[in-house]
Amino acid sequence: MVEKQQILEAVKTALETAPERKFQESVDITINLRNIDMSQPKNRIDETIALPNGLGTQNKVAVLGKGEITTQAKEVGVDLIISPEEIERLGGEPREARKVANEYRFFLAETSVMGQVGRWLGPRLGPRGKMPMPVPTGTDVRPLIERLRVSVRVRSKDKKVFHAPVGSTQQSAEEIADNIDLILRKVESALEQGSQNLRSVYVKTTMGPAVRVI
Repeated sequence: MVEKQQILEAVKTALETAPERKFQESVDITINLRNIDMSQPKNRIDETIALPNGLGTQNKVAVLGKGEITTQAKEVGVDLIISPEEIERLGGEPREARKVANEYRFFLAETSVMGQVGRWLGPRLGPRGKMPMPVPTGTDVRPLIERLRVSVRVRSKDKKVFHAPVGSTQQSAEEIADNIDLILRKVESALEQGSQNLRSVYVKTTMGPAVRVI
């Protein structure tokens, strides 16, 4: 188990040693695994984690469907609503569909339109790991949207080295450390040998040097 104080000290160093910038930078961690066969799907990490302090800015969330799901989405000010007709239209506009796939971090879709999504938007969303989470009819999407706004998807695919955003330079070291602590605990719990499968963890700002956590 990585000690919380250890994480905090590494974050403080990363923030202090980063070159001063006139814009807000993201803060990311790099996780290196060991003694684990990543060719086995059961060993791969794919976790969507709601961070205690968010990422400094809210994630953009899109909802696909019609009727009650879109009414609820509008109530919490969702960033984009895509109707069934729009799903098909976007399928014929690859450049526009690619822009949507890049701009929005999370997608929720009514189960009734998942077939359309797979057919028309799958080629854009699938490779980016952004296929929508299916939402059964009658589900209240409002809390789901609020959760995704402060969530991060940690995904290793078949690689032993992978990255995840953990905050931004406008946040305090303590807030970022809390986020990292939760992510590492989730990752450890998903690994066969827990912390024994962690070779190293580094934290850095976008333009700053990498600082070793463990």
